[in-house]
Amino acid sequence: MTRGGPDARNKPRRDDEHRPVLRESVLRCLAPAANDTCVDATFGRGGHSAALLACLGPDGRLIALDRDPAAVSVGRTWSDARFTIEHARFSQLAEVLARHDIEAIDVILFDLGVSSPQLDNPERGFSFREDGPLDMRMDPSSGVSAREWLMQASETRIAEVLKDYGEERFAVSIAKAIVARRRDVGEAAFATTGDLARVVAGVVRSRQRGAQMAKDPATRSFQALRILVNQELEELALGLDAAVRCLRPGGRLAVISFHSLEDRIVKQFIAQESGRNAPRDPIRGTVMAGAPVRLRSLGRTLPDAADVAANPRSRSAVLRAAQRV
Repeated sequence: MTRGGPDARNKPRRDDEHRPVLRESVLRCLAPAANDTCVDATFGRGGHSAALLACLGPDGRLIALDRDPAAVSVGRTWSDARFTIEHARFSQLAEVLARHDIEAIDVILFDLGVSSPQLDNPERGFSFREDGPLDMRMDPSSGVSAREWLMQASETRIAEVLKDYGEERFAVSIAKAIVARRRDVGEAAFATTGDLARVVAGVVRSRQRGAQMAKDPATRSFQALRILVNQELEELALGLDAAVRCLRPGGRLAVISFHSLEDRIVKQFIAQESGRNAPRDPIRGTVMAGAPVRLRSLGRTLPDAADVAANPRSRSAVLRAAQRV
């Protein structure tokens, strides 16, 4: 049996060859078999895809998705008859599978949030550590940038987004400062990530004078804007539902999340689909026969010291898995 990932001649270059988050735990939860049809819903630079392909035999198949054209370009350099990559969002999963005449899948993985190449490239506008245009779109070819949104949103709406998506306790004060900066500077405001980071930091530090901060003061605000611009929570909800609909009985779902908002959606989705609110037998307490239960939870996995040493981004990761019933 032939085993292995993409042709070595077509692997990503050294700067992209990092150990994917929770690789061994993902493979253990998904347990891909040689002939499985698998989906990597977030290709990134292919770390998880390569690990899945290494488990597949010649009749196995892997469909990868990514909404970032740069990631798709990397995937299209891979030479492996079992592998296909599509430029698509989570919500387009069913459409992608139909295009490839796939009626059901055995394994699907979601690795949520922003990828390392996106963070490391200042031109993408995701990071406040290096100055770049304030963009934050995972797909720069569609939608509005973070700057475009900030330049037209009301103070109330900005505060709502920072609070709801960033869990920022100083959301109202930061929104006021953003609107004041926009008013004072005009069209030149927030041309760069650094400009926004300085405004946010000024507010947070003034409110926490003398306090030691574990994270950069701009972290929560940047997270909130990224989630908004990319409709990440809406896409996640749609993607999870599409995944369960596409999984064949016994098929497995795994989701890696990096902050509480994502993890809460995943946790609640799996609980709901596992029968949390389904009618129960009054004596045994078990779910009544015929109740619409689609999943069985396989539990939660957190990174250990070895995971964090191999990839520091693992530190905040939570892996949840479930099986189709």
